Amino acid sequence: MYAKFAALAALVASATAQQVCTLTTETPPAMSWSTCTGNGACTSKNAAITIDANWRWTHSTSSATNCYDGNKWNSTICDSGTTCASKCCVDGADYSSTYGITTSGNALNLKFVQKGSYSTNIGSRTYLMDGNKYQGFTLLGNEFTFDVDVSNIGCGLNGALYFVSMDLDGGLAKYPANKAGAKYGTGYCDAQCPRDIKFINGEANSENWEPSSNDSNAGSGKYGTCCSEMDIWEANNMASAFTPHPCTPIDQYRCLGDDCGGTYSGDRYSGVCDPDGCDFNSYRQGDKTFYGKGMTVDTTKKITVVTQFLKNAAGDLSEIKRFYAQDGKIIPNSQSTIAGNPGNSITSSYCDAQKAAFGDTTDFQRKGGLAQMGKALAQPMVLAMSIWDDHAVNMLWLDSTYPVDSTKPGAARGACSTSSGVPADVEAQVPNSNVIYSNIRFGPINSTVAGLGSVVVSPPVSVSSSATTAKSSTLSSTAKSSSIATTVKTSSTSTKASTSATATPTGGSTTGADHWAQCGGIGFNGPTTCKSPYVCTVSNPYYSQCL
Repeated sequence: MYAKFAALAALVASATAQQVCTLTTETPPAMSWSTCTGNGACTSKNAAITIDANWRWTHSTSSATNCYDGNKWNSTICDSGTTCASKCCVDGADYSSTYGITTSGNALNLKFVQKGSYSTNIGSRTYLMDGNKYQGFTLLGNEFTFDVDVSNIGCGLNGALYFVSMDLDGGLAKYPANKAGAKYGTGYCDAQCPRDIKFINGEANSENWEPSSNDSNAGSGKYGTCCSEMDIWEANNMASAFTPHPCTPIDQYRCLGDDCGGTYSGDRYSGVCDPDGCDFNSYRQGDKTFYGKGMTVDTTKKITVVTQFLKNAAGDLSEIKRFYAQDGKIIPNSQSTIAGNPGNSITSSYCDAQKAAFGDTTDFQRKGGLAQMGKALAQPMVLAMSIWDDHAVNMLWLDSTYPVDSTKPGAARGACSTSSGVPADVEAQVPNSNVIYSNIRFGPINSTVAGLGSVVVSPPVSVSSSATTAKSSTLSSTAKSSSIATTVKTSSTSTKASTSATATPTGGSTTGADHWAQCGGIGFNGPTTCKSPYVCTVSNPYYSQCL
C-alpha cells in the first residue's frame, strides 16, 4: 500500500532517532474548513493537509538506500527498532504526482491509484493540520458536517473520514525519539491496533516483521498502535456506515503481538479496543433503498453528511445522530427495520439490541460502550481522510454479505457481490477511482446547516419478525441477479417513483409545519400540512418534509 521510490541525491546529516530528510520538499496542500455558530452561519479557516508517514519514502540518513523497500525492511540497516530509527528518515512528499492528492479551496481529492515517476501508489491517508500540529476537534456536544462525492468509488473501495485519539503533535513530546512529528504524518493509531505501521513511539516496527502474503507493499511487525476511533463515514457508492469504536485506554497505546487484537491478530477481541464497534449501515439495518445510486441518498451526486454527538444532563454521550442534505432537502437517517432493533441513531439501547439481533460479539459493551466513547469525544481528536482497498476481507464487511455464506440477520451489508473487492482486481480495473471531501464545518448542535434545528424525526417503528423476513426475502432474490448494481438501482428507482406518485402534497396552511420541518411519514404524529408557500414532500416512507 505504500509507495517506494528511486534513489535521489544529497541527504541531510545523520542523527540519533527517527529522522526527517528533505530530498523532496514538504509543501502541504492548502485546504480550508469552517467553524459555525448557528443556522449555517460559518467562518472559513485556512489550513492544510499532510500524508501519513507510512506512505512516505523511508531511507537511510547517510545514503539514498531504502530502509523499507516493497514490503520488507533492510535488515542491514535495521537490525533493531531503535537502530533503524536512528539510521532512517521519512522524507517530504510530492502530493500530486506521487500520491494523486490535490486540493482546491475547501476540497480534498484523493485518487486511488497514482502512477508516478518512480512508483505506483495505492490509496492514501491524510490529516487536517493546524500549523505543524494536527487540527483537534472536541466532538462531544457538537456536530461535524462535510460534503462528499463517492460517485466514482464502487465495490471493494472505502472512502473513509474518521476521528482517532492521536497525539496532536504526532508524538513529538511523548516520544523524544520521534523527530518527525505531525508535519510528517507520524503517530497514527486506531481501534484495530494496526501492526502494519512502520514507526511506533519513535521506533521502527521492523522487529519480527512479516511481509504480507497478498500485498506487495505491506506487512506486520512486533507492535501495534491502538486508540479510540470514531468512524464518521466509511463508504462507497453502494453502502455506508458510521461506527464508534471505544478503547479502554483512550489515547495512543503501543501493544505487543497478538495481544493487540483487531484485524492483525489471531484473536480479534484480545486487545484493548473494540474492533467491531456499533455500526449503523442502512442496508444492514433493513432499508435497502435508502443509500445508493438513485436512492433517497443518491450516491451519483454530492452528499452533505451531518453527525451530531448529543450528551445527557450528566454531560455523557447519549446519542450519535445522523442527517443528510441533498438537492435542498434535509434527510434524517433511515429507520432500522430489524425486528427488536428499532431506531435511526446510535444509542446504548440501539447497540445492545443490535448485538442481540445479529448475534454479534458484545466487545463494544465490554470495552465501555457509548460512555467510554464519549470520554474520547470529550478530548481533541484528529481528523483522518482516506481511500483504501482491503487485503484482509475485500471490503465485504462494508458493502456485501459477510461472512459470505451467512444467512443470519446482519450479514447482508450491501448489494455488492461476494466475489467483488479483490484488491488486485480493483487496482487493475478501476485505478482512476477517487473520492472528494469538501466544505468541512464544525460547531454546536444544529449550527452547520440552515434549517437543521427545525427537522423533527419520527419515532422508531416496531417491526415484526415476519415482516422483516418477508422484506429480506424479496430483496435477496433481487440481489441474485448477475448484474446486482443495475438491478438494485432499477428496483430502488421504481420504488421511489411509486412512493412519490402515491403521496398527496398539501400546502397553503397558516398553521402547519415550518419550512424544512417534518410533515409526514410512518409513525409520525405531528402536523401534516405546511405553512404557505411550502409543500409537504415525500423523501421516503418514513419522512416527508416541508419544502
